[in-house]
Amino acid sequence: MALNQVTLDDKYDLAKSRIFVTGFQAIVRLCLMQKERDRRAGLNTAGYVTGYRGSPLGTLDQQFIRAQRALDKYDVHFQAGLNEDIAATAIWGSQQAELRGEGKFDGVFGLWYGKGPGVDRTGDVFRHANFAGTSKHGGVLALMGDDHTAESSTTAHQSEYHFIDVMIPILNPAGVQEILDYGLYGWAMSRFCGTWVALKSMHETVESTAVIDGSLERVNIVIPEDFVVPEGGLNIRLQDTILGQEARLHDYKRDAMLAFVRANKLNKYITSGGRRPKIGIITVGKSYLDVRQALDELGIDEVKCNDLGIRLYKIACPWPISQQDLKQFADGLELIIVVEEKRSLIEVQVREELYGTANQPVCIGKKDEQGNWLFPVKGALDPNDVAICIGERILQRIGPNAEIAARVAALKEAQRILAETRDVAVRIPYFCSGCPHNSSTVVPEGMRAYAGIGCHYMAQWMDRSTLGYTQMGGEGANWIGEASFSKRPHVFQNLGDGTYNHSGYMAIRAAIAAGVNITYKILFNDAVAMTGGQPNEGGLTVPQIARQVAAEGARRVVVVTDEPWKYAKNEEWPRGLTIHHRDELMPIQQELAKIPGVTVLIYDQTCAAEKRRRRKRGRFPDPEERVIINELVCEGCGDCGVKSNCVSVQPLETEWGRKRTIDQSSCNKDFSCVKGFCPSFVSVHGAKLKQGTGIAGAHALAPLPEPKLPAIAKTHDIIVTGVGGTGIVTIGGILGMAAHLEGKGVGILDMAGLAQKGGAVYSHIRIAERAEDIHAIRIAAGGADLVLGGDIVVAGNKKVLAAVKHGVTEMVINVAEVMPGDFTRNADFSLPTERLKRAILADAGVEKTHFVEATRAATALFGNSIATNIFLVGYAYQLGAIPLSAAAITQAIELNGEAVEMNQAAFHWGRRAACEPAAVEALIQPAPEAVSEARRLSQSFDEMVARRVAFLTLFKLMAYKDEYEVARLYADESFAKQVRNEVGGEHLRLYVHLAPPLLARADKVTGEPKKMTFGPWIFPLFRLLAKFKFLRGTAFDPFGYSNERRTERALVRDYETLLEEVLARLNGDNHHIAVALAAIPEKIRGFGHVKMRHLKAAKADEAALLDQLRSGVAPLLKAAE
Repeated sequence: MALNQVTLDDKYDLAKSRIFVTGFQAIVRLCLMQKERDRRAGLNTAGYVTGYRGSPLGTLDQQFIRAQRALDKYDVHFQAGLNEDIAATAIWGSQQAELRGEGKFDGVFGLWYGKGPGVDRTGDVFRHANFAGTSKHGGVLALMGDDHTAESSTTAHQSEYHFIDVMIPILNPAGVQEILDYGLYGWAMSRFCGTWVALKSMHETVESTAVIDGSLERVNIVIPEDFVVPEGGLNIRLQDTILGQEARLHDYKRDAMLAFVRANKLNKYITSGGRRPKIGIITVGKSYLDVRQALDELGIDEVKCNDLGIRLYKIACPWPISQQDLKQFADGLELIIVVEEKRSLIEVQVREELYGTANQPVCIGKKDEQGNWLFPVKGALDPNDVAICIGERILQRIGPNAEIAARVAALKEAQRILAETRDVAVRIPYFCSGCPHNSSTVVPEGMRAYAGIGCHYMAQWMDRSTLGYTQMGGEGANWIGEASFSKRPHVFQNLGDGTYNHSGYMAIRAAIAAGVNITYKILFNDAVAMTGGQPNEGGLTVPQIARQVAAEGARRVVVVTDEPWKYAKNEEWPRGLTIHHRDELMPIQQELAKIPGVTVLIYDQTCAAEKRRRRKRGRFPDPEERVIINELVCEGCGDCGVKSNCVSVQPLETEWGRKRTIDQSSCNKDFSCVKGFCPSFVSVHGAKLKQGTGIAGAHALAPLPEPKLPAIAKTHDIIVTGVGGTGIVTIGGILGMAAHLEGKGVGILDMAGLAQKGGAVYSHIRIAERAEDIHAIRIAAGGADLVLGGDIVVAGNKKVLAAVKHGVTEMVINVAEVMPGDFTRNADFSLPTERLKRAILADAGVEKTHFVEATRAATALFGNSIATNIFLVGYAYQLGAIPLSAAAITQAIELNGEAVEMNQAAFHWGRRAACEPAAVEALIQPAPEAVSEARRLSQSFDEMVARRVAFLTLFKLMAYKDEYEVARLYADESFAKQVRNEVGGEHLRLYVHLAPPLLARADKVTGEPKKMTFGPWIFPLFRLLAKFKFLRGTAFDPFGYSNERRTERALVRDYETLLEEVLARLNGDNHHIAVALAAIPEKIRGFGHVKMRHLKAAKADEAALLDQLRSGVAPLLKAAE
């Protein structure tokens, strides 16, 4: 089959009609189309776009920035706003451009954008600007970004009532196509009525991707002929009165809105209900898609709707709706079902307009006929709930129908199972590797902090003594009210630089005015990481912030940074400001907490994700330095994870227990992990990320049998899951583009929220022969044909398993374990992989479940794990689970433009792994000398304990890592081999981070010994020291007199005594207690004070187990996963 000719430039090429775009890209194209339509109408207009980013409109500004060349060509000016209300005021100004005869253009069409809380704070501007009106050849669209389920917001919000209050009409699109259509109608309506027009922008619409018709001629604007425009018109005027504006708005503009909607037939009948309509369904926007999906679940298409007597009315403008339209809709109906999310908007108008009319039908929506909740205000609507409601009413009012009754019963059973399902594990978002917030959000013991808007909000689910937040810009103002009534004398308040720039500055001024004791920690990350790494508007700098807060009266201002030397010598700082290295953060915070009044700590460190992006583009220093952990020295205590809070510190399972390793591919070079109190950390200067070649290059891509592709009955539904930041969204884009290349319809919905920070990501993909066959993109319960699981934790989540149908859904799951952020705080954390496998098998069935070692295969084949997800795509394709040709998928990979050759090869090797598993396994099987390493990874800790627990633990105690042993392990050739395996580079210089008891100074705050760095000269000394190991335990051992060494020798004797008692008391009933006692030394990990802390906890556990052993009480211990 010949593929369509497609380029990535099609989305903004107005000569192209069939295009594959996201909702954001559709908004950009909308501006270009409006300009061109005006030009064809003889108007010379310009566009002005401004607002403030925030989910679900978080990356809209980035799309406008990327499209700058196209915007310039069409006179569209994009300007990111400082905050939402200032941006809205600027839009108001754009409508005044030609009022005084000074305008460059005939009119300016304006586009404002902001998320729900931004709508909240902009109400005053909306009221003033809408009273004033819009220009005749301009017009204003206001995009309200509503997050109904608070997926990436501090509240769930619904903004329609704000716009109704200021009498701004609302258009609510049901998908990407209608974003384009309603946008054009919206500007025309705004010009005609002289009002702003709101455009509802939800996650399910604006953050989805689809193939749409982008032709200029698609929308035909009709100017109402049945509306008489008053003298002077409805548009903005230079000289106007307040009461005159109010009169026009109420006397004329509302009627003009209704006339425009009616003339353009924006509210549409999808089905009439046939000759005898009984049930009417009225719905809007995303809820319309839910209704269509619900009808599909019931097996009801448009023809069957008419046969059954179901009238379906799709509302485009939920406010205002005319009484005439609603009466026409209700005519002859017995029952009206209003389907809308959140608070009722259409339903209240239906009830109001139809109240007291003859033969008024029953109306249900939020509540049913008996007054019980039907479609609750909270949360979001689910298509299956809607289907059950409609199905039951059909059976009650239209008559028995065996097929519908069976489908309703099946849906209810699915809902019951879903309600009883519990997640085995949940992957929550976490700070990125090397994130500044890993360090900056820590507070001294006994003190507490408030969270704020931004990535640092996540500190609330970490051990940071941080809890509580306010609206954006209110940070710290809550303490103004609390302080007078609290015993606590002082708090810290985290405040992101983006929030400071947006409105947080005013909260600081208020705190200073109130005289409360608070330290603002302004977290300056040089980018607004929460929404994609945009720069702060106006080029905000640390010195500017310092001068501003000092001028306002902050009692003391300090700067804490990872690079104190980076500021220019002639930088203008406020008097008294001091600059400190981040290692001094704790004492500085303690000092600030004692100062009465408001103090400000500016923590300056570039966002780790932004560092990574800039380094990739060559725009940020990339030191040739890597940190590795000597796995022979590592004790697996986890102190490095505690100190760094970094998710690049990963477990390494060995036959000697769990160790730590640095995931070099994800490491962002923060290097806080070296603070872990352990002598295993080595900085390697001159090191580069090792570019593994893998074995794929040595093998030609052999021809493979073509699978039988699945037929598409109506839609083919795929869910791609994984960890944020690993390319899950890219997979959805590639499959969507492949469908577009084949001329198919496709819809994609990416659900990420905070997931780009290492949380769960879901991409729902629906492929159809015709675009109109796709309704709701979110795949309903039991609706998935394929699940591509890049991560077993996410794939085994309730959200995914709900979409699985036993014996139908193909499950292709990567079994590699990726540790979540929990591991940084819990050294013994392990994923419940076996339980996850059982849950997936129970849900999908054995025949449909394929557990694939995709990460291991991709790493062996290509030298890194980046190709894992494409490998899974190839695997699923060869199973016949993807209804697209290999040619389309490989061309889509090429259009994506990232690592094309590798990804195309990964797709091929994934296919081969599915049809020739033995051959691929033979290729990626490690060499004989490396088999022991693979065994180390495959053996669980519990298996080792069960077989050799006493031997291993006794060995561990006797081979304690004193100075001689650490020196020997560094001198061992295996460490040099480890260095060569982990990093690249030719001239490597190794620096070891140690805290020798005789040399290390104590930290002033913690009292812990501070680590020192020893250069390459230390290695000859290691080799020399290792030769003196024979002195260990003798009177001539200079290290043997320390408390730690004496304790270690005593532990050996104590353990031998313990084993004697255990063996004497051992029987069949207490065997599990005996094994647990024998394993107690495994809990004694680390060095110095860390080891002593673990020893104390281990001794407490030992005492409890001994009590059970001696008493003869042997409760069954809970088995580990």
